[in-house]
Amino acid sequence: MSNRKRKHGIFSVADEAVEMIQTKEQEEYKGKPIAEALDTIFNQMRVAGNRPRTIDSYEYIFKQFVEINDIKYVKEINIDSIYNYLGSLNVSQRTKLIRLKSTKAVLSKFHNNGWLKERFWSNIQIKVDKEVKKGAKETDIDRLLQLIDKTTFIGFRDACAVKLMYETGIRIRTLGELRERHIDFENLCLNLDGSTLKNHKFLKLPITKELADMLKMLLRLNGGIREYYQTDNRNVFITQNGTPMNTSKSSNNAISKQLSKYAKRFGLENINAHAIRRAYAKNLHDNGASVALISKALGHSSLAVTTFYLDLDVEEVAKDLREFL
Repeated sequence: MSNRKRKHGIFSVADEAVEMIQTKEQEEYKGKPIAEALDTIFNQMRVAGNRPRTIDSYEYIFKQFVEINDIKYVKEINIDSIYNYLGSLNVSQRTKLIRLKSTKAVLSKFHNNGWLKERFWSNIQIKVDKEVKKGAKETDIDRLLQLIDKTTFIGFRDACAVKLMYETGIRIRTLGELRERHIDFENLCLNLDGSTLKNHKFLKLPITKELADMLKMLLRLNGGIREYYQTDNRNVFITQNGTPMNTSKSSNNAISKQLSKYAKRFGLENINAHAIRRAYAKNLHDNGASVALISKALGHSSLAVTTFYLDLDVEEVAKDLREFL
């Protein structure tokens, strides 16, 4: 009987009420359920304007952390669970560092919401030797532009992309999100709003007349592709079917894959979007641009990132310093 009494009399309590009180006390002791906590912070991130790709990455990594440790409530998380998670990963130290940073970021949000009192994860570190990735050689970029078959839509599009990345240093993700409105043909520059950039800040970058003419031709070709496939977008770089390139969570897109194919086909070393961006930075430095100016052009968060990006050797540093003696 649903309303049977535990004891007879006016002070008796229904079993359902007792169970409800016990459940509430148990939840107060264990804390916030992990699933509910994650839903809350990911909604907070969406409201704050974090990119879907960032949220998806955090969600993937932290759910892996939760699954490995079989965590049901936030209060079950401790320093041992973090070490257990890191120890279970069969990945490189660099990848472990990325996973740790993402885990710490989520835990910090738990702390900010009052679900964790102590920041016990703050002192956990992973030592990784910094790997300096080399920039593409200017000669290889020139050779690539000569070898690409520009008589086809795909080839001409790829040539435009390579030239644009080398002249402006924009990321492959930004390239895929570039719209026609971002190109100022009259003043020969790109006007990039925060929606296309990693740091969400406005950036204005000059382009050459030659590149501008190539982009005008590309936009005309895009029009024919869209009309044929009945697609509707204003992306500067589109697929051969007329659709936008940035359709996945990954930073890889059609042009990124094409660069990999070209590198193998033509026997070119270090030809990829990131290497071309580094080549842009090195070219600016070799032509006398300051690290501060290069940092601004690349949209970096600090000068330290730009200095590491340039990968200056000992002799170059000594030569530059001598000019100030």
